[in-house]
Amino acid sequence: MSDSPAGRLQALFEGHRLTPTQRRIAHCMVRRAADAPFLSSVELAELAGVSQPSVTRFAVALGFDGYPALRRHLREVAPPERPAGGEDAGHNAYQQAVLAEIENLRHLAGLLADPAPVERAGRLLAGSRPLLVLGLRAASSQARGFAYFAAKVHPDVRLLDEGGSMLMDRIDAAVRAGATALLCFALPRHPREVVEALEYARAAGLLVVTVAESAFAPVAAHSDLLIPAAVGTGLAFDTACAPMLLGRVLLEAMADELPDAQARLEQFDARAAERGLFVE
Repeated sequence: MSDSPAGRLQALFEGHRLTPTQRRIAHCMVRRAADAPFLSSVELAELAGVSQPSVTRFAVALGFDGYPALRRHLREVAPPERPAGGEDAGHNAYQQAVLAEIENLRHLAGLLADPAPVERAGRLLAGSRPLLVLGLRAASSQARGFAYFAAKVHPDVRLLDEGGSMLMDRIDAAVRAGATALLCFALPRHPREVVEALEYARAAGLLVVTVAESAFAPVAAHSDLLIPAAVGTGLAFDTACAPMLLGRVLLEAMADELPDAQARLEQFDARAAERGLFVE
């Protein structure tokens, strides 16, 4: 776990059974880790989109007498002074969205200081034949991008980017074919179908590796290994640079576990050259 403010907050929240509303507050605090020790309960409620009493109940669920006690604790483990101005001062809304994504990437870099979870994920994905990659709605592009590149080094990748009644059928077919793992990209807003699919997949014996915006996302309870990568929320539609990069990191870890990955890539390059597939 990173020793950054966000990492310390996440460590504080882990191990507690939080309601969906409380997970929302926790996620908001992780995203605003630098500001969290200075926010009033009303300010935090507004940022998280919940009621002020929900913030109080959240603090009690963590073992504190109330929100003031939680905030005092956060100030003890945070820098004593709030930065003046801040990195976003003087920037327009578009620049602030980019700067927020840069911060998300910094947070991801901090989490990757411990490579063990990614390495474990790489082994699970490489060992599954076939390998299922799930992503619906907002997460479909992340799943599709991963599956596209994964197919260049993995012998059997099956993309699940459409919901409906056939989703469970395709999971069943993959299990019959020998699948042992499923990689899920789960981004807000979380479709009910994704949660149901992960429940079904685990009941069928698959190990679920999930990329989600937070360790407190609704899919966490249905994942064997969840690696968080924050999304940006400064624009009308969320931005997902960190989840995309984490997907590429997982590709690298998976390729490292596939002994013929380099040979497959070289073979593809040779055939692409023969076909004139790409314009130089």
